Amino acid sequence: MVRERKGTVDGLSAAEVLVEGVDVTFMVWLTSRATADLLDAALAPAGLDSDEFAIYSVLVAAPSITPTELARWMAGPPTTVSSYVKRFEARGHVKREPNPTDRRSYRIKLTPAGRRAHSAAAKLFVPLRTRVEQGLGGREEQVRDALLTLRTVLDEIRHDPGT
Repeated sequence: MVRERKGTVDGLSAAEVLVEGVDVTFMVWLTSRATADLLDAALAPAGLDSDEFAIYSVLVAAPSITPTELARWMAGPPTTVSSYVKRFEARGHVKREPNPTDRRSYRIKLTPAGRRAHSAAAKLFVPLRTRVEQGLGGREEQVRDALLTLRTVLDEIRHDPGT
């Protein structure tokens, strides 16, 4: 379950970040932390944190998925996927099914309880997403394109760190 929040801390303002001359990679970290804090607080009543909601959203979009496919979505190691799957299984939110194309693997599928948990969290997420879209004032596509460009650069570096 999601840990109880002890309160929130005001992050640095945009002016403070600019004065510090924060580079792009650190700015991504700051943005990621602010996003996680915002989502964790909003989703807490549904019993999911931001990472869990994101993973459940992937599982809703793909009726079943292999751990390798999920690791690609998460850009994380198989051990991380395994720990999430175990946690979600303990909640009764996912089940493993044999992979019909690879007997060494399995497919992960949300259970009805997992779908209900995701649905409850999604109801809390939608108003937040709307506020973010409104705050971007029509620049959502530009921001998405810039983030995708950055993600592509980061992935290239992750796959060839020596250059």
